[in-house]
Amino acid sequence: MLVRPLQALCALLSLLVVLSAFPAVARAPDQTIQFTDRHGETIEGGVWLPPVDGDAAPRALVVISHGNGGWYAGHDDTARALADAGFVVAALTHPGDNFRDHSRALQLTGRAPQLSALIDYMVGDWRGRVAVDPDRIGAFGFSAGGFTVTSIVGGVSDLGAILDHCAAHPDFFACRLLAMDPIKAVVWRPETRDARVKAAVIAAPALGESFTTASLAAITLPIQLWQAADDQILPAPYNVEPIRDRLGRAPEYHRVADAGHYDFLTACEPRMKAELPELCTSAPGFDRAAFKAEFNSQVAAFFRTALSAAP
Repeated sequence: MLVRPLQALCALLSLLVVLSAFPAVARAPDQTIQFTDRHGETIEGGVWLPPVDGDAAPRALVVISHGNGGWYAGHDDTARALADAGFVVAALTHPGDNFRDHSRALQLTGRAPQLSALIDYMVGDWRGRVAVDPDRIGAFGFSAGGFTVTSIVGGVSDLGAILDHCAAHPDFFACRLLAMDPIKAVVWRPETRDARVKAAVIAAPALGESFTTASLAAITLPIQLWQAADDQILPAPYNVEPIRDRLGRAPEYHRVADAGHYDFLTACEPRMKAELPELCTSAPGFDRAAFKAEFNSQVAAFFRTALSAAP
Protein backbone atom coordinates (compact mmCIF):
# COMPACT_ATOMS: atom_id res chain seq x y z
CA MET A 1 0.00 0.00 0.00
CA LEU A 2 1.33 3.42 -0.89
CA VAL A 3 1.70 6.18 1.67
CA ARG A 4 -0.53 9.16 0.86
CA PRO A 5 -0.05 8.91 -2.91
CA LEU A 6 -2.30 11.81 -3.91
CA GLN A 7 -0.67 14.08 -1.34
CA ALA A 8 2.70 13.10 -2.76
CA LEU A 9 1.56 14.09 -6.25
CA CYS A 10 0.38 17.48 -4.99
CA ALA A 11 3.70 17.95 -3.20
CA LEU A 12 5.60 17.15 -6.39
CA LEU A 13 3.65 19.68 -8.43
CA SER A 14 4.04 22.25 -5.66
CA LEU A 15 7.80 21.74 -5.60
CA LEU A 16 8.08 22.34 -9.31
CA VAL A 17 6.04 25.53 -9.07
CA VAL A 18 8.38 26.72 -6.34
CA LEU A 19 11.40 25.80 -8.45
CA SER A 20 10.02 27.83 -11.34
CA ALA A 21 9.52 30.83 -9.06
CA PHE A 22 12.95 30.47 -7.43
CA PRO A 23 15.31 29.33 -10.22
CA ALA A 24 18.35 30.02 -8.06
CA VAL A 25 17.81 26.62 -6.40
CA ALA A 26 19.21 25.09 -9.61
CA ARG A 27 22.13 26.41 -11.61
CA ALA A 28 21.01 27.87 -14.90
CA PRO A 29 22.00 25.96 -18.04
CA ASP A 30 24.57 27.50 -20.33
CA GLN A 31 21.89 28.10 -22.94
CA THR A 32 18.11 28.11 -23.08
CA ILE A 33 16.59 26.87 -26.32
CA GLN A 34 13.30 26.64 -28.19
CA PHE A 35 12.49 24.21 -30.97
CA THR A 36 9.42 22.70 -32.58
CA ASP A 37 8.23 19.12 -32.87
CA ARG A 38 6.68 17.45 -35.90
CA HIS A 39 3.29 18.94 -35.00
CA GLY A 40 4.69 22.47 -34.91
CA GLU A 41 4.45 22.74 -31.12
CA THR A 42 7.09 24.94 -29.52
CA ILE A 43 9.16 23.21 -26.83
CA GLU A 44 11.56 24.86 -24.38
CA GLY A 45 14.77 23.40 -23.07
CA GLY A 46 18.25 23.99 -21.76
CA VAL A 47 21.76 23.05 -22.86
CA TRP A 48 24.77 22.44 -20.62
CA LEU A 49 28.15 22.72 -22.35
CA PRO A 50 31.43 20.94 -21.67
CA PRO A 51 34.72 22.77 -21.14
CA VAL A 52 36.53 23.08 -24.44
CA ASP A 53 40.19 23.44 -23.35
CA GLY A 54 41.32 23.85 -26.94
CA ASP A 55 39.57 20.66 -28.09
CA ALA A 56 36.80 21.50 -30.55
CA ALA A 57 36.13 17.89 -31.62
CA PRO A 58 32.44 16.94 -31.82
CA ARG A 59 31.12 15.71 -28.48
CA ALA A 60 28.67 13.02 -27.54
CA LEU A 61 25.16 14.26 -26.71
CA VAL A 62 23.02 13.20 -23.74
CA VAL A 63 19.34 14.19 -23.72
CA ILE A 64 17.27 14.25 -20.52
CA SER A 65 13.57 13.50 -19.93
CA HIS A 66 12.06 14.61 -16.61
CA GLY A 67 9.27 13.01 -14.58
CA ASN A 68 5.59 13.99 -14.41
CA GLY A 69 5.12 17.69 -13.72
CA GLY A 70 8.80 18.52 -14.18
CA TRP A 71 10.83 20.88 -16.32
CA TYR A 72 14.12 20.98 -18.18
CA ALA A 73 16.24 22.00 -15.18
CA GLY A 74 14.84 19.40 -12.80
CA HIS A 75 18.00 17.28 -13.09
CA ASP A 76 20.45 20.17 -13.23
CA ASP A 77 23.03 18.46 -11.03
CA THR A 78 23.18 15.43 -13.32
CA ALA A 79 23.26 17.63 -16.43
CA ARG A 80 26.10 19.69 -15.03
CA ALA A 81 28.08 16.60 -14.01
CA LEU A 82 27.71 15.17 -17.51
CA ALA A 83 28.77 18.46 -19.10
CA ASP A 84 31.79 18.65 -16.82
CA ALA A 85 32.64 15.10 -17.96
CA GLY A 86 32.78 16.25 -21.58
CA PHE A 87 29.25 15.79 -22.93
CA VAL A 88 26.86 18.23 -24.53
CA VAL A 89 23.68 17.84 -22.48
CA ALA A 90 20.19 18.94 -23.55
CA ALA A 91 16.95 18.68 -21.60
CA LEU A 92 13.42 19.66 -22.52
CA THR A 93 10.23 20.62 -20.73
CA HIS A 94 7.64 18.13 -21.98
CA PRO A 95 4.60 19.99 -23.38
CA GLY A 96 1.41 19.04 -21.57
CA ASP A 97 3.33 17.40 -18.71
CA ASN A 98 5.20 20.04 -16.76
CA PHE A 99 4.85 22.32 -13.76
CA ARG A 100 2.72 24.79 -15.76
CA ASP A 101 0.53 22.40 -17.74
CA HIS A 102 -0.70 18.95 -16.71
CA SER A 103 -3.21 18.53 -19.55
CA ARG A 104 -1.38 15.56 -21.12
CA ALA A 105 0.36 14.18 -18.07
CA LEU A 106 -0.77 10.61 -18.72
CA GLN A 107 -0.32 10.59 -22.50
CA LEU A 108 3.08 9.04 -21.91
CA THR A 109 3.62 7.73 -25.42
CA GLY A 110 3.62 11.32 -26.65
CA ARG A 111 6.83 12.05 -24.76
CA ALA A 112 9.37 10.04 -26.78
CA PRO A 113 8.56 11.90 -30.02
CA GLN A 114 9.18 15.14 -28.13
CA LEU A 115 12.56 13.81 -27.01
CA SER A 116 13.30 12.82 -30.62
CA ALA A 117 12.46 16.39 -31.68
CA LEU A 118 15.09 17.61 -29.20
CA ILE A 119 17.63 15.30 -30.83
CA ASP A 120 16.59 16.62 -34.26
CA TYR A 121 17.26 20.16 -33.09
CA MET A 122 20.56 19.40 -31.40
CA VAL A 123 22.07 17.56 -34.39
CA GLY A 124 20.53 19.94 -36.92
CA ASP A 125 19.86 23.58 -36.07
CA TRP A 126 21.65 23.99 -32.74
CA ARG A 127 24.94 25.88 -32.67
CA GLY A 128 27.32 26.00 -29.72
CA ARG A 129 30.99 26.32 -28.97
CA VAL A 130 31.39 22.62 -29.77
CA ALA A 131 29.57 20.42 -32.26
CA VAL A 132 27.44 17.38 -31.51
CA ASP A 133 28.48 13.98 -32.84
CA PRO A 134 25.25 12.52 -34.29
CA ASP A 135 26.61 8.99 -33.94
CA ARG A 136 27.11 9.24 -30.16
CA ILE A 137 23.80 10.02 -28.49
CA GLY A 138 22.61 8.85 -25.08
CA ALA A 139 19.42 9.44 -23.11
CA PHE A 140 18.66 9.76 -19.40
CA GLY A 141 15.16 9.58 -17.91
CA PHE A 142 13.61 9.51 -14.44
CA SER A 143 10.16 8.17 -13.49
CA ALA A 144 7.84 9.12 -16.40
CA GLY A 145 11.09 10.11 -18.08
CA GLY A 146 12.27 6.54 -17.48
CA PHE A 147 9.19 5.33 -19.34
CA THR A 148 10.06 7.82 -22.09
CA VAL A 149 13.64 6.61 -22.45
CA THR A 150 12.61 2.94 -22.33
CA SER A 151 10.24 3.78 -25.18
CA ILE A 152 12.81 5.66 -27.24
CA VAL A 153 15.25 2.73 -27.14
CA GLY A 154 12.58 0.31 -28.35
CA GLY A 155 10.22 -0.60 -25.52
CA VAL A 156 6.61 -0.94 -26.68
CA SER A 157 4.01 -0.27 -23.99
CA ASP A 158 0.79 -2.29 -24.03
CA LEU A 159 -2.17 -0.23 -22.79
CA GLY A 160 -4.07 -3.41 -22.00
CA ALA A 161 -1.31 -4.47 -19.60
CA ILE A 162 -1.60 -1.13 -17.80
CA LEU A 163 -5.36 -1.51 -17.43
CA ASP A 164 -4.99 -5.07 -16.13
CA HIS A 165 -2.29 -3.97 -13.69
CA CYS A 166 -4.46 -1.18 -12.31
CA ALA A 167 -7.47 -3.45 -12.02
CA ALA A 168 -5.33 -5.64 -9.76
CA HIS A 169 -3.68 -2.77 -7.88
CA PRO A 170 -6.09 0.19 -7.78
CA ASP A 171 -4.36 1.76 -4.76
CA PHE A 172 -1.00 2.16 -6.50
CA PHE A 173 0.07 5.72 -7.20
CA ALA A 174 0.02 5.49 -11.00
CA CYS A 175 -3.32 3.67 -10.92
CA ARG A 176 -4.95 6.35 -8.78
CA LEU A 177 -3.82 8.93 -11.29
CA LEU A 178 -5.26 6.84 -14.11
CA ALA A 179 -8.54 6.50 -12.23
CA MET A 180 -8.80 10.29 -12.14
CA ASP A 181 -7.75 10.77 -15.76
CA PRO A 182 -8.07 7.54 -17.78
CA ILE A 183 -5.73 6.98 -20.72
CA LYS A 184 -7.49 7.31 -24.07
CA ALA A 185 -6.61 4.48 -26.44
CA VAL A 186 -6.77 6.84 -29.42
CA VAL A 187 -3.72 8.78 -28.16
CA TRP A 188 -1.69 5.73 -27.07
CA ARG A 189 1.01 5.38 -29.74
CA PRO A 190 3.57 3.00 -28.21
CA GLU A 191 6.04 2.47 -31.07
CA THR A 192 8.38 5.43 -30.61
CA ARG A 193 11.91 4.04 -31.04
CA ASP A 194 14.68 6.41 -32.13
CA ALA A 195 17.66 4.40 -33.41
CA ARG A 196 19.97 7.38 -32.95
CA VAL A 197 20.04 6.73 -29.19
CA LYS A 198 22.93 4.35 -28.57
CA ALA A 199 22.90 4.08 -24.75
CA ALA A 200 20.50 4.93 -21.93
CA VAL A 201 20.32 5.52 -18.19
CA ILE A 202 16.89 4.77 -16.73
CA ALA A 203 16.08 5.70 -13.12
CA ALA A 204 12.93 4.53 -11.29
CA PRO A 205 10.93 4.00 -14.52
CA ALA A 206 7.15 4.19 -14.54
CA LEU A 207 4.87 1.40 -15.79
CA GLY A 208 7.69 -1.02 -16.49
CA GLU A 209 5.27 -3.92 -16.38
CA SER A 210 3.52 -2.54 -19.48
CA PHE A 211 6.42 -3.06 -21.89
CA THR A 212 6.05 -6.16 -24.01
CA THR A 213 8.51 -9.00 -23.54
CA ALA A 214 9.31 -9.12 -27.24
CA SER A 215 10.12 -5.42 -27.48
CA LEU A 216 12.40 -5.46 -24.43
CA ALA A 217 14.15 -8.61 -25.64
CA ALA A 218 15.07 -6.77 -28.84
CA ILE A 219 16.92 -4.04 -26.90
CA THR A 220 20.61 -4.88 -26.87
CA LEU A 221 22.20 -1.44 -26.48
CA PRO A 222 23.94 -0.56 -23.19
CA ILE A 223 21.51 0.29 -20.38
CA GLN A 224 22.23 1.49 -16.86
CA LEU A 225 19.16 0.87 -14.68
CA TRP A 226 18.55 2.37 -11.23
CA GLN A 227 16.07 1.33 -8.56
CA ALA A 228 15.24 2.95 -5.23
CA ALA A 229 14.91 0.10 -2.73
CA ASP A 230 12.15 1.93 -0.83
CA ASP A 231 10.24 3.36 -3.81
CA GLN A 232 6.66 3.76 -2.64
CA ILE A 233 5.55 5.74 -5.68
CA LEU A 234 6.52 3.14 -8.29
CA PRO A 235 6.96 0.05 -6.13
CA ALA A 236 8.69 -3.27 -6.70
CA PRO A 237 8.33 -5.62 -8.47
CA TYR A 238 6.17 -3.90 -11.08
CA ASN A 239 8.32 -1.15 -12.56
CA VAL A 240 12.07 -1.75 -12.59
CA GLU A 241 12.15 -5.55 -12.45
CA PRO A 242 10.15 -6.23 -15.64
CA ILE A 243 12.59 -4.08 -17.60
CA ARG A 244 15.66 -5.50 -15.87
CA ASP A 245 14.64 -9.11 -16.40
CA ARG A 246 13.42 -8.90 -20.01
CA LEU A 247 16.07 -6.79 -21.75
CA GLY A 248 17.93 -8.57 -24.54
CA ARG A 249 21.20 -7.48 -22.94
CA ALA A 250 21.65 -7.50 -19.17
CA PRO A 251 21.75 -3.92 -17.89
CA GLU A 252 24.21 -2.40 -15.46
CA TYR A 253 21.78 -2.58 -12.54
CA HIS A 254 21.93 -0.55 -9.33
CA ARG A 255 19.55 -1.00 -6.40
CA VAL A 256 20.03 1.83 -3.91
CA ALA A 257 19.45 0.75 -0.32
CA ASP A 258 17.13 3.01 1.72
CA ALA A 259 16.48 5.34 -1.23
CA GLY A 260 12.98 6.59 -1.99
CA HIS A 261 11.56 7.59 -5.35
CA TYR A 262 12.36 11.28 -5.04
CA ASP A 263 15.96 10.71 -3.98
CA PHE A 264 16.83 10.75 -7.70
CA LEU A 265 15.88 14.44 -7.83
CA THR A 266 18.37 17.21 -7.17
CA ALA A 267 18.99 17.58 -3.43
CA CYS A 268 16.64 20.14 -1.86
CA GLU A 269 17.71 23.50 -0.52
CA PRO A 270 16.78 24.19 3.15
CA ARG A 271 13.69 26.18 2.18
CA MET A 272 12.44 23.34 0.01
CA LYS A 273 13.00 20.86 2.82
CA ALA A 274 10.90 22.98 5.16
CA GLU A 275 8.06 23.62 2.71
CA LEU A 276 7.88 20.27 0.92
CA PRO A 277 8.91 17.45 3.23
CA GLU A 278 7.07 14.84 1.12
CA LEU A 279 9.64 15.32 -1.61
CA CYS A 280 12.69 16.43 0.30
CA THR A 281 12.78 14.10 3.30
CA SER A 282 14.83 10.97 2.83
CA ALA A 283 14.96 7.94 5.08
CA PRO A 284 16.86 8.41 8.36
CA GLY A 285 20.56 8.15 7.67
CA PHE A 286 20.21 8.46 3.90
CA ASP A 287 22.27 11.37 2.54
CA ARG A 288 20.67 12.43 -0.74
CA ALA A 289 23.41 14.89 -1.63
CA ALA A 290 26.12 12.25 -1.14
CA PHE A 291 24.08 9.71 -3.10
CA LYS A 292 23.51 12.12 -5.99
CA ALA A 293 27.23 12.88 -6.19
CA GLU A 294 27.96 9.15 -6.53
CA PHE A 295 25.00 8.64 -8.88
CA ASN A 296 26.18 11.44 -11.18
CA SER A 297 29.69 10.01 -11.22
CA GLN A 298 28.38 6.55 -12.15
CA VAL A 299 26.12 7.95 -14.86
CA ALA A 300 28.98 9.94 -16.41
CA ALA A 301 31.27 6.90 -16.30
CA PHE A 302 28.62 4.74 -17.94
CA PHE A 303 28.02 7.14 -20.82
CA ARG A 304 31.75 7.70 -21.28
CA THR A 305 32.24 3.98 -21.80
CA ALA A 306 29.02 3.27 -23.68
CA LEU A 307 29.44 6.14 -26.11
CA SER A 308 33.24 5.94 -26.28
CA ALA A 309 33.16 9.61 -25.40
CA ALA A 310 36.18 10.21 -23.20
CA PRO A 311 37.19 13.82 -23.88
